Amino acid sequence: MTIIAVVGPTAVGKSAVAVNLAHSLGGAGSSEIVGADAMQLYRGMDIGTAKVTDEEKRGITHHQIDVLDISQEASVAAYQNHAREDIDGIVAASKTPILVGGSGLYVSAALDKIDFPGTVPEVRERLEAKLAEVGGAAMHAELARVDPASAKVIDARNERRVVRALEVNEVTGRSFQPVFPRHTSHYDSTVVIGLTLDQKILDERIAQRTATMFELGLLEETKALRKCGLDDAPTARTATGYREALAVLDGVMTVEEAIESVSVATRKLVKKQLTWFRRDPRITWVEAGPGVDTRIGEVLDRLIP
Repeated sequence: MTIIAVVGPTAVGKSAVAVNLAHSLGGAGSSEIVGADAMQLYRGMDIGTAKVTDEEKRGITHHQIDVLDISQEASVAAYQNHAREDIDGIVAASKTPILVGGSGLYVSAALDKIDFPGTVPEVRERLEAKLAEVGGAAMHAELARVDPASAKVIDARNERRVVRALEVNEVTGRSFQPVFPRHTSHYDSTVVIGLTLDQKILDERIAQRTATMFELGLLEETKALRKCGLDDAPTARTATGYREALAVLDGVMTVEEAIESVSVATRKLVKKQLTWFRRDPRITWVEAGPGVDTRIGEVLDRLIP
């Protein structure tokens, strides 16, 4: 069975393409979709992550969406285990798994031969308590002492990353380095399709999508999430869109300023996504927009025996 992945930058149209692809392969009885978006893992974060709606799913089963409470910290290691369980289950049911998302590390976690050190809650809690006591600068100095290679590439202001590096060093005795996949597939047969779009058109889509999020009720959604603990959520509160929505609710930003800030942050994210995906020689790039489904069909006919 071939694993198909649809990847690419935010706002390029991956979700709709994946659903269309699933139907072209036979529909719900023949294909299921596995998400690879770190923020779509969270329940309640719907508008700000452009999460696919039940109507947009068109009957296709989706996995790895709405699986975490906002109080939980997203873990790529845990995602790898769960996503592969989903993929293996889909294959066992003689269906085609379609992995779709723009979080490059999560895509690699599912598809590549790559290992992630696990988390030890007791060690993590102790290090986080120490962080609260001594501050980020002191923790980064400690990292420089025990793992200088990691300290050189991890910004001292990225306190979560510093704590993670210290945790991995303590638990494994090894240096913690940012993970870059070698693009060696975990599965016997994998086809990765990357969606691309003219940058000007993509920028226009980002601006329109951001404005639509606020029109659809991003502030109201954020207000509801705040009641569930969004302000203290280790990962969820950092998500683009929600961070700015919180600033609006706190009177720090106007809605107009927030829309512009989200658009700028999303454009920066797109550059990082494209940099990540362009390293992968397995990706076949396909122009998004009108006719994309036909172009993808032609690629699959060529690459899948």
